[in-house]
Amino acid sequence: MKPSEWKEIAEHVERMLSNIQFGSITLVVQDGKVVQIEKSEKVRLQSNKPR
Repeated sequence: MKPSEWKEIAEHVERMLSNIQFGSITLVVQDGKVVQIEKSEKVRLQSNKPR
């Protein structure tokens, strides 16, 4: 991959990381190239009831 392609991928991942608290980021690779970036975010809720 070209350096400019790596830079674009890194920028996308950095942006995603800056606004995710819980979850995962997945890079999808085909033929040795990143073709998709997926973000799965989880929201943790705190219960008001003691257990």
